Amino acid sequence: MPRKSLPLEEVYGLLEPGPVVLLTTAGSERPNIMTMSWHTMMEFEPPLVGCVISDRNYSFGLLDASGECVINIPTVEMSETVVGCGNTSGADTDKFTTFHLTPVPAALVGAPLIAECHANLECRVVDRQMVASYSLFVLEVVKAWIDPAVKHPRTLHHRGYGNFMVAGETIKLRSKMK
Repeated sequence: MPRKSLPLEEVYGLLEPGPVVLLTTAGSERPNIMTMSWHTMMEFEPPLVGCVISDRNYSFGLLDASGECVINIPTVEMSETVVGCGNTSGADTDKFTTFHLTPVPAALVGAPLIAECHANLECRVVDRQMVASYSLFVLEVVKAWIDPAVKHPRTLHHRGYGNFMVAGETIKLRSKMK
């Protein structure tokens, strides 16, 4: 079978870890929203999530200072808002106002939930060992919310260079082994 060499900077598009999310953090002036696609589940119980946030990103300082955030999971209907939040800096923009999003107080953390997202995960930083080397924060989900009206959410998945894939059909497979 013939193969073609793939540039190494395109590898991440093959291994994208999950849906693009909107990470909210609390700040002294106002809460912020960051579009994030570099995250992964690390443990089931307690649920741990690893996420990479560049130290050049405004949200890095807010998360590092507060130790709390909310991972908000949007659906494909929010795609333009997701891209807009990702292409705008929270250092000089109130993204809730600019993108007409509704902040909802969280139960256990200072960062707000985004009402328009179908799921929200309140998180606390539990491990900073890889922040200095890799900008990798380990978060523990301490409270999770879901909109029961959204039965089959279609989520966005970043493929690189402005390309996205929409999660499609869900299939259920079970092992026949006993």
